[in-house]
Amino acid sequence: MKLKELRKKYPEFVYESFEYKLRGKDLLISFCFKSSELEFNPSLVVKDVPLKKLDISVLDNLVFNLGMIEMFSYWKAVCSQKIVVKASSLDKKQIKWWKDILINGMGQYFYENKIDFTASDFVEIVSTGSSKFKKGKVIGKGILLPIGGGKDSAVTLELMKKFKKDVDCFALNPVSNVKEMFKVSGYKRMIVVERKIEDKLLLLNRKGYLNGHTPFVAYLSFLTVLVSVLFNKKFIVFSNEDSSNEGNVKWKGYEINHQYSKTYDFEKKFREYSSSYLVNGLEYFSVLRLLYEIQIARIFSYMKDYFPVFLSCNEAQKTYSGTKKKTGKWCGQCSKCLFVYMILYPFVSKDELLSIFGSDLFEKKELLPILKELIGEKEVKPFECVGTRKEALVALYLSYKKGENSYLLKYFEKNILSKRDDWEEMVVEVMDHWNKKNFIPKYFKD
Repeated sequence: MKLKELRKKYPEFVYESFEYKLRGKDLLISFCFKSSELEFNPSLVVKDVPLKKLDISVLDNLVFNLGMIEMFSYWKAVCSQKIVVKASSLDKKQIKWWKDILINGMGQYFYENKIDFTASDFVEIVSTGSSKFKKGKVIGKGILLPIGGGKDSAVTLELMKKFKKDVDCFALNPVSNVKEMFKVSGYKRMIVVERKIEDKLLLLNRKGYLNGHTPFVAYLSFLTVLVSVLFNKKFIVFSNEDSSNEGNVKWKGYEINHQYSKTYDFEKKFREYSSSYLVNGLEYFSVLRLLYEIQIARIFSYMKDYFPVFLSCNEAQKTYSGTKKKTGKWCGQCSKCLFVYMILYPFVSKDELLSIFGSDLFEKKELLPILKELIGEKEVKPFECVGTRKEALVALYLSYKKGENSYLLKYFEKNILSKRDDWEEMVVEVMDHWNKKNFIPKYFKD
């Protein structure tokens, strides 16, 4: 459906209310969003919550804010010009903060739907609620470690072994490979949240309403703060790397970044928002912010126990608005598969790669257009969680140096290698990279 048609039919999108209740040891949460005749009631369940006294106004505040980021997944279907927040009150600074994350975090959605979001009146956020909520507080040294099943999660799991007795792993809708990774890691406890996307939204997607990427790590950030307060965890340890700071394309004066909510910029802004409005005594940070993806891959290459269980292909978990079943395995055709293959290739054997991916991706001629996008020969870098263009080039160069003649490596030798004479210098620059702009607490610095 066309944007003008949708915005005329759905001029306002309303965050009506939120609810939560205990069912046994599980905390059930639901939200209500409305726009004209549409009503959405997404829900989630936090499993096995410790039964302890918690200030209701604190829990109200945390659940309300989780609903704010949840709302983006439903607002995007109609892209209303006005967002009305009835569920609670927001001050002017909060409204400014939420508009900023909407504009930056939804950049890919705007770009792919060709929506001009740059006008000052593109979207207005209005708060009509009157509730006044309190901040929570955490004490102690408990650690919450979100795991997603990829190589980054595996590296963080190993890095945090020193603090193992204080760690609870965390997973949202854990699929089989996440459960297997948890078993391999040897950690004892995993907190689980089950989130359900409304079937109504999937139906609208199939009918041609607007669809697109939302800032998923931003959602996880608000969710893990809620979980940290419920389970009294002082540290939230994410696995976001320095590579995420590079965007995919420049458009309408903005850098469009698929990974915006994994960036240092978002991490800084979220820490400020959390300490101002959500909870005292909490440390939210990424322990891998120091490194590029290829450096993490080099570390991961020593963690062979994880080879059979890690999975970074997003195609494996897609349902395409409920029209297909998840495959749960590497597709071998997408930019994420090719990039992970590239950055592992210099550091692991060919047999190990074949056991992971099932085939030699460097022999697939159909992946050449994706390769060109990854290394910067095309204007747009793939909208996936992939590394920088420079580290993709370094990965190709290091792969080429192994002396194996695959189709994509022959392309590199013929068309790219001679274009520069500083390959070794670039390898040192990338492989010795150490980003000092991070929020890793002193407690973890060593």
